[in-house]
Amino acid sequence: MSEMQRNYDPKLLEQQCYEQWEKKGLFRCGQTTVTPYTIMLPPPNITGTLHMGHGFQHTLMDLLTRYHRMMGRDALWQPGTDHAGIATQMVVERNLHAEGITRHDLGREKFVEKIWQWKEYSGGSIGKQMRRLGVSCDWSRERFTMDDGLSQAVKTCFIKLYEDGLIYRGERLVNWDPVLLTAVSDLEVVQEEEKGFLWHFAYPLVDGNGQIEIATTRPETMLGDVAVAVNPDDERYKDLIGKMVKLPLTEREIPIIADDYVDMLFGTGCVKITPAHDFNDYEIGKRHNLAMINILTDEAKMNHNAPQNYQGLDRFEARKQVVLDMEQQGLLIKVEPHTLKVPRGDRTGVILEPYLTKQWFVKASELGKAALEVVENGAVRFVPDNWKNTYYSWMRDLQDWCISRQLWWGHRIPAWYDDNGNIYVGESEVDVRAKYGLSLGLKLHQDEDVFDTWFSAALWPFSTLGWPHKTAELKKYYPTSVLVTGFDIIFFWVARMMMFGLYFMKEIPFKDIYITGLIRDAEGQKMSKSKGNVLDPVDLIDGITLQDLVAKRTQSLMQPQMKTRVEKQTRKHFPEGIEAYGTDALRFTFTALASTSRDICFDVSRMEGYRNFCNKLWNASRFVMMNLDGYHRESNQYEMGAAEQWIWHELNNIVAEVHKHIANYRFDLLAQSIYEFVWNQYCDWYLEFAKATLGDADITLARRHAVQYTLVSVLDRILRIAHPIIPFITEEIFTQVKGFTLDESTSIMVSSFPLFDENLVNEKAASEVEWLKKVIVTIRTIRSEMNIKPGLSIPLYIKNATTDELIKLEATKSLIESMAKVSDIMVSDEVPMSATSLVDSMELHIPLAGLIDVSAEQARLKKEQEKLEKEISRLMSKLTNEKFVANAPEDVVLKEKEKLQEYQMVQSKLMAQFEKLEALLA
Repeated sequence: MSEMQRNYDPKLLEQQCYEQWEKKGLFRCGQTTVTPYTIMLPPPNITGTLHMGHGFQHTLMDLLTRYHRMMGRDALWQPGTDHAGIATQMVVERNLHAEGITRHDLGREKFVEKIWQWKEYSGGSIGKQMRRLGVSCDWSRERFTMDDGLSQAVKTCFIKLYEDGLIYRGERLVNWDPVLLTAVSDLEVVQEEEKGFLWHFAYPLVDGNGQIEIATTRPETMLGDVAVAVNPDDERYKDLIGKMVKLPLTEREIPIIADDYVDMLFGTGCVKITPAHDFNDYEIGKRHNLAMINILTDEAKMNHNAPQNYQGLDRFEARKQVVLDMEQQGLLIKVEPHTLKVPRGDRTGVILEPYLTKQWFVKASELGKAALEVVENGAVRFVPDNWKNTYYSWMRDLQDWCISRQLWWGHRIPAWYDDNGNIYVGESEVDVRAKYGLSLGLKLHQDEDVFDTWFSAALWPFSTLGWPHKTAELKKYYPTSVLVTGFDIIFFWVARMMMFGLYFMKEIPFKDIYITGLIRDAEGQKMSKSKGNVLDPVDLIDGITLQDLVAKRTQSLMQPQMKTRVEKQTRKHFPEGIEAYGTDALRFTFTALASTSRDICFDVSRMEGYRNFCNKLWNASRFVMMNLDGYHRESNQYEMGAAEQWIWHELNNIVAEVHKHIANYRFDLLAQSIYEFVWNQYCDWYLEFAKATLGDADITLARRHAVQYTLVSVLDRILRIAHPIIPFITEEIFTQVKGFTLDESTSIMVSSFPLFDENLVNEKAASEVEWLKKVIVTIRTIRSEMNIKPGLSIPLYIKNATTDELIKLEATKSLIESMAKVSDIMVSDEVPMSATSLVDSMELHIPLAGLIDVSAEQARLKKEQEKLEKEISRLMSKLTNEKFVANAPEDVVLKEKEKLQEYQMVQSKLMAQFEKLEALLA
């Protein structure tokens, strides 16, 4: 047995430990035929690196996987990455741009080859980061959403849905990015509040009897107006419904229509209707069978449908020209400042346009019925439960899902067209010709578009298991056990996996959906590069200098002002950089933060407490190992004392709590339970009890073995219940401990997880030891208050003890004497001058004669009291100064108030001690 190092060094052990786990194949599923436990990793994008949200979620997924593996389940944590269509294409295009070429210079085929080359070069960084976090996913099964198997699944899904009438190609309004030249999903739209204007225009009535006033934030879109709408109940405009207005700047006349959508109290109560450029107008246009006039090109310039003098103008140039022309014609009534929500693309930052274009759509409203029902009937549960309401609000108002993107990187849509526009769907052109009986002479061309990334992601729970083939893995591991994800993609990913899983597999894809909160910084701000508050999990593990941290945070920022701000923020929060905390401390912090809150504030300083916990566990383990001389795991002569019975009872309670908290996904309570038990019960109390007992030269061998057995066996169980949270340190200590236990496991991660044992329940021992702890704490408190030297042994007098207390006293006498530095315990009704305190009804007296100089102690207390009075007076003067309270920062005033409260509390204690001393002299 090798001796444990004096200090735990995570950097020395973690990576070596992980390599051994992976080398031994301990993460692999299928090594047992027992009940499976399956988690699908939400596949991170290959474009980036793991952020704090990933680190947080991966820790929780790994915790669940390790726990269920130790519970004897066949655990599969399925890893993989997503091809991230838009993001990846942008990265590679940027690289090409730096070389002075575009994707069009290369052509589609060579450009896609370039992306695959880039993926091979950079795609491994996420896997390396995940390994640093200690994740135990089955790397032998790693998948990529563009690999051959998943590509086949995407084709099969599309063809099946098309043949079943659930996919169609049609012209509809989509979010359009005029820089990327593609439709984007709602998830890729960032709604930002910005200051703009509201222009009020006059539209003349055709009959010459006046005009109608409308207001708009986008004047250029008026060139595509097809109607003006009013509320049918609006008395001001009832007589105008059905009349025509002249659309200024054009040769067109448009009708005044009535629709309940119009808010009579907003603006003038008249709304211009442009169905091809506004989502709400689009719905009104469909209801009233209005024309859809698109006035923009895909680059957001005015097209041939706009008046000739506007054609070719950029949309914002056209806006200025429209306003100028309306003013010249006397039709501009007024311009008002107006704050509005502006939709910007999260990749390009450009303002997106509602754009009428031909796309492929899935009839989500039909697929969504079953996906809604399984949550309503409880077959699938959300944790926390309130998130099901978010799910309901989306699922009960489903719109058709646009699944096509105008990109080159992604799964290309398996549809072919002839010159007449007829559509043929199949796996390949050869398949299409055979399927539809088409002659070789008929010219076909494949759809240029690719699928929305979320389309392939929606198949993830079963495509990764071999679908559309009926594999053994698919049969065993589907449906999965739990999905761990964020609330921001409940609709975009969770709901779509539910739809596809129920449609293709006829079963729910997962039983539980655990929704995590959003990791924010210590001040509650969302982490972003522009704010300079982004943290890399690996930096928290390894540490990073201030210089390197500043360079890392500013390297991708272009604006000098932004760089300066980020550097200033970094220097303020991390003046000495970030210390190395190790993986286990980071994981413990993540686990402790995993509450039911929507937002979770991550304060790096909290990691220090959990690093201290790891050090405490390490030092406790060293103490145990150093006190096992003469003990063999085959020993079976044990004479258990109250302390041993108590710690087994307490451990048993914690084991029950751990199982309950994991079942309820209350990881914060799980961390708290383990922390409290290990630190306060085992380390602070039982190790001290054990030290006192083992230090007694008169104890029997059976008694010594009982203490040694309890020390090492309770430690063994602590390691196993803590392993899912802190895998590295527990593995390292386990390799030392297992030689003294009956566990023959090759690794702690494949050992058995402790179970609640009814035979270990011992309320009597628990009661006795809790009483003993109170006695020891009371004696220690008296010693501290009376300033008795720590190394000095003192006599203890007991008065008014009950028969039960006297029995407990006799049973624990040696522990009290050792742990409270008591030389002798006497039960007597006559006690000398002493400091006194109570434990229940029993009086504890410590005679002070010869132990302290009462007068000198009074003088010392008086000096401390005088110092405190000066500080209290200064703070009270400060806090009653109206100028200080009004002008000082709120946090400064609060700190001063807290100081005052603290000083007043100390003053109260000093006065109580002084009064005790006076009573002794009386």
